[in-house]
Amino acid sequence: MLELHCHTTFSDGTLTPTELVNVAIAAGVQALAITDHDTVAGWDEAVAAAAPHGLEIVPGLELSTVHLGRSLHILGFYPEPGRLVEPLNERLNGRKRRAQQMVQKLAALGYPIELPEKPGGMAPGRPHIAAAMVRAGYVQTSQEAFTRFIGEEKPAHVHYEKFSIVEGIDLLRSCGAVPVWAHPYLFRGGEVEDVLSEMVAAGLMGVEVYHPGHTSTQSQTLEQLCERYGLLMTGGSDYHGPISDPKGRHADTLNRFHLPLHLLDPIKQAAHDLHRSFESSD
Repeated sequence: MLELHCHTTFSDGTLTPTELVNVAIAAGVQALAITDHDTVAGWDEAVAAAAPHGLEIVPGLELSTVHLGRSLHILGFYPEPGRLVEPLNERLNGRKRRAQQMVQKLAALGYPIELPEKPGGMAPGRPHIAAAMVRAGYVQTSQEAFTRFIGEEKPAHVHYEKFSIVEGIDLLRSCGAVPVWAHPYLFRGGEVEDVLSEMVAAGLMGVEVYHPGHTSTQSQTLEQLCERYGLLMTGGSDYHGPISDPKGRHADTLNRFHLPLHLLDPIKQAAHDLHRSFESSD
């Protein structure tokens, strides 16, 4: 069974890479992607934890971009980590600046909070702010924090720093990573088919067809679009831990789609071809 979208404590997940590996093994997963936001820092721990059990770790990340004024995430599979260090450091610094700006907005609204210090490889985000608001007693749940304060267009929300889909796809491909549009139907900035056409023109190679935020009809539509454009199909639970994420979108079931392993083969081949192309150009 294949699971191609998971988060750990290195971004906004609630399990360490080792804990995630153990849960994946118990759930029958045979290949597990680590796709933390704008960081690859959790890979090594996951690989070490998985090795004795024969679990295959698929190296990945979820890159934050902005399109039409809205957040749009692109998964990248099998990047060359050395090529990502500098650009990801800048993305991480951007996430830290964004988090601090939201903290400042909350303070101005009368809700001062303190965020816990995170090691350098961890990416702070809105879930960390929501959790801090719960700890401070301003809201009952993290979801309430999103609904009232830090969700899009709410008073303490801050958009990601500008980083276009073209820049994001270029970055991933230049690092040998296969770029895949994450959960297209959660994007609120435009029609999926229109945005997909733009992303394909920019070099997109795949679409996350199977996701808890998609209806069966939407997944079928994405299957058809993948066939039309010759795109790879992926899927995953977008697992953040045993408790659903603060926005209340993702179920707490790992390996919920029971995706067959053969979906991974064309992704590996595409990554192999990308690596060969940039190695030959060096």
